[in-house]
Amino acid sequence: MELGYWLGRGVDAFQEWARTYGAFAAHSATAVDEAACAVAFEELLARLRGSYPFFHPCYAGQMLKPPHPAAVAGYVAAMLVNSNNHALDGGPATSVMEEEVVEQLAEMAGFAVHLGHLTSSGTQANLEALFVARESRPGTGVAVSVEAHYTHARMCHLLGVPVHTVPVDDRGRMDVGELERLLATGVAGTVVATTGTTALGAVDPLHRIVPLARRYGARVHADAAYGGFFRLLQTSVAPETAHALRALAQCDSVAIDPHKHGLQPYGCGAVLFGDPDVARFFRHDSPYTYFTSRRPHLGEISLECSRSGAAAAALWLTLKLLPLTPDGLGAVLAAGRRAAVRWAGLIGASPYLDPYQPPELDIVTYHPAAPGSSPPRLSWIGTASHEVLHRGMNAKEDPVFLSVARVTAGAFTARRADAVVDSDTTHVLRSVLMKPESELYLERLHERVEHLAKASWPAPPRCGR
Repeated sequence: MELGYWLGRGVDAFQEWARTYGAFAAHSATAVDEAACAVAFEELLARLRGSYPFFHPCYAGQMLKPPHPAAVAGYVAAMLVNSNNHALDGGPATSVMEEEVVEQLAEMAGFAVHLGHLTSSGTQANLEALFVARESRPGTGVAVSVEAHYTHARMCHLLGVPVHTVPVDDRGRMDVGELERLLATGVAGTVVATTGTTALGAVDPLHRIVPLARRYGARVHADAAYGGFFRLLQTSVAPETAHALRALAQCDSVAIDPHKHGLQPYGCGAVLFGDPDVARFFRHDSPYTYFTSRRPHLGEISLECSRSGAAAAALWLTLKLLPLTPDGLGAVLAAGRRAAVRWAGLIGASPYLDPYQPPELDIVTYHPAAPGSSPPRLSWIGTASHEVLHRGMNAKEDPVFLSVARVTAGAFTARRADAVVDSDTTHVLRSVLMKPESELYLERLHERVEHLAKASWPAPPRCGR
């Protein structure tokens, strides 16, 4: 779609609608000089060029990609109205859109009934789920895996809730045996399972965690901020991963981020609860809102107050064009998943790269291969990975942007028993292939990363005369 046209159409439509309310005088307080505006705007554009090219498949680093043009156009069109979805009188049109898209997200998660809303971030979504968990299981702690996002420890600290970490297996997934030992002590009333860890893209075995937690009377919150949308691709992932994703429907709460795999600009997370009765924990009063409708306002089921209705409009328009089906938005995820699997195969066959672990979703982890037949030394792996990262992003021609993940010596040797442990930790390379264009660019990306990895090898000794 032609973004420039639809942005212009949004501005024109807003101006047409505004004129129906009659002319009024603009106040001089907001007037700016056009020449000064031109100078400032050109400076803004120049400074933005200092960003990394998140839109390009040569950027294969963090969980970053541009929003879909439909999301941009929808966001701008609604932003001109500047609605606030806290109360229905602050966003009468966009609040209804939010209810509709949350209904679609809940259906994707498998919830028969639900309570939920959009949030400004996945962190906020997790905070609300942990808040409800604290109120539902007072006096107990929260169990999270050591690979869970750091936000859970931060939010539990904010809520005054103890955190209990659970070890992971050799694929970075929560160890269910260790979880049971913890639950048996009675200290944890909530288990946080991650479907798509940010470092490795690992999916905790939710289908085994849920019945175990139920046996001990614990709640289950799924942090599906990254991997939740892969529920659309249950036939394209490993069977155990598919079982885990299907188990989202059995959780007490789910956090999911449309601003990751949902093609949205930042500021669009979501939280879903399987029991609508948890609304009682959010109940509060306001002397100047909530009077325009008898049905619940979104602010009455949320910890957040003011929240942009433009995020709801952007997601609503996007899902009109790319619905939450395997052939709709699922096709976007499928391209990244195919690219990750194919790249893992190329890395496994490369003399210059070694895989760290097979991709479960669309995150590929790997590192430079040690020269010759010698076993890898952790210190060298970490140094070489950083060299590849920095040489790639600072290349004057044909740059490539990757990221690194810190792993412990124990985690590395669980995957590579012959590694020489000369450091407590090391770093491996990490690439998030969440842009579908990565599938078409993969050979070029692999060629560049191979070249960079080869350059990290020590130079051969010079022969004497």
